[in-house]
Amino acid sequence: MLRLETLICTFSVLCVATRADVKANCTEVKEACIARGFSFTHVPLLEIPGEHLRVCPQGNTCCTQEMEDQFGQQSKEEFGTLVDEISHELRSTFVSRHQRFDEFFLELLENTERSLNEMFVRTYGKPYMQNAEVFENLFAELKRYYTGGNVNLEEMLNDFWSRLLERMFTLLNSQYVITEDYLECISKYTDELKPFGDVPRKLKAQVTRAFIAARTFVQGLSVGREVAQRVAKVNGTPPCIRALTKMLYCPFCQGIPAVKPCRNYCLNVMKGCLANQADLDSEWNQYIDAMLLVAQRLEGPFNIESVMDPIDVKISEAIMNMQENSAQVSYRVFQGCGQPKPSGMTRSTRGVPDVFTARFRPYSPEERPTTAAGTSLDRLVVDIKKKLRLSKKFWSSLPEAMCIENRVTAANTSDDECWNGHTKGRYFPEVQKDGLTNQMNNPEVSVDITRPDTFIRQQIMALRVMTNKLKNAYNGNDIYFQDSSDEGSGSGSGSGCTEVCPTDMDGTVSEAPIVEADRSGPVDDAAAVCAPSVALPTMLALSALALQRQWR
Repeated sequence: MLRLETLICTFSVLCVATRADVKANCTEVKEACIARGFSFTHVPLLEIPGEHLRVCPQGNTCCTQEMEDQFGQQSKEEFGTLVDEISHELRSTFVSRHQRFDEFFLELLENTERSLNEMFVRTYGKPYMQNAEVFENLFAELKRYYTGGNVNLEEMLNDFWSRLLERMFTLLNSQYVITEDYLECISKYTDELKPFGDVPRKLKAQVTRAFIAARTFVQGLSVGREVAQRVAKVNGTPPCIRALTKMLYCPFCQGIPAVKPCRNYCLNVMKGCLANQADLDSEWNQYIDAMLLVAQRLEGPFNIESVMDPIDVKISEAIMNMQENSAQVSYRVFQGCGQPKPSGMTRSTRGVPDVFTARFRPYSPEERPTTAAGTSLDRLVVDIKKKLRLSKKFWSSLPEAMCIENRVTAANTSDDECWNGHTKGRYFPEVQKDGLTNQMNNPEVSVDITRPDTFIRQQIMALRVMTNKLKNAYNGNDIYFQDSSDEGSGSGSGSGCTEVCPTDMDGTVSEAPIVEADRSGPVDDAAAVCAPSVALPTMLALSALALQRQWR
């Protein structure tokens, strides 16, 4: 009996010793590596001692030094690719919407200029075409302002009406010789005389607010596009790459390549790796809120489409006002500037009528057509508001998006069936909060909270500056922008200065009603002769003007 017990004990000891010497099979690891596209020089068939490992646990392992090194490089690439994929929709939204808004506004300007030119050619004929540069300059300056030029809208519009007053005064007083000095004197009385009625004041208020809002909004889309594209290009720090390697590929070294990381484990790794990006979130959210405010203005009182579409009729209305008040305007100018010398041609020979009775058919602002780029401003704004709201809190939610089930972490498994950084089992550490300062005690990634990422801070400042511009635009205030054509500081339409700029003008303006516009066909020649209108006297006077002087 004693001999039998001795044999059983001896056999048990031998069995234990044998099991201790058995190495786990690494075949599954090799197959997983081949499936992932790795081409290692050597993958152990059985576990080997892991003293050479610098990231993964150093017990028995299926990994060589070469494998761990390549796992580190692959982890870095996968991290960048994952951020790129998750941010793709955000980036493409800003790229495509910036392009659509920019195309719309530029095409709207071109269409408006063409419409005015066609209407004025119909109404005034060849004399207008010979002296159309005053209107061409108006649209050239509006376009230069929109594309980032250093243009003071208020001064530019005042100058336009001054030039128009000079033209009209010369036309209506062609029996006199109007010199350059005399025109300078006339310009001093523009505000007092108000020869064009209330149209310049209303139009200036509408155009200024609409263009400030349009340009600033497109600049905002451009800044959002640039920030999103730059921040999405992540370069993990060495501690981040080590943590990613440990999370994504150390299961291979442990012989369990199919086991995915625990969700909370993944969150701590990503919050550590994306700590600086999360700090962008506060300024990003304020920027999005400011963009939404300006978008509301584009839908309402600052709608550039409803301002520009009838601008030809508004200018024509101003010409009518000048025509109707010509006698009073001339009398007051003669009082202030003196009586000019006669030219030899009397007013009666021109047959200038006293009123402009050729009215245009009504323009209905409720019937907003597809005016530019195959769409309308209302449709564009509705679309972009929806997209902007979805982009809020994007950067702070990025770790959650990275650790979504089936993307990185284990799906439909219990907390005990995932990789916790050491083995297959539950992950116990608490999930850290977002942002750099909250990573002091991150158990997975060593983060220096005293050294914020300089590049991310630059993007935060860019958003802060843009938010300030947007808030000013919402209130109708202009911000001084560098002339991108002169300084080379812009990045396309809507480009401007990259620092906080002083306010250029006070945008507190009153509402102005939409002036009715004409979209009728050519005027019949006979009707033009019989009906009292400004066309005939204007043509005659413009002809005289063309011979007398060049437009300034």
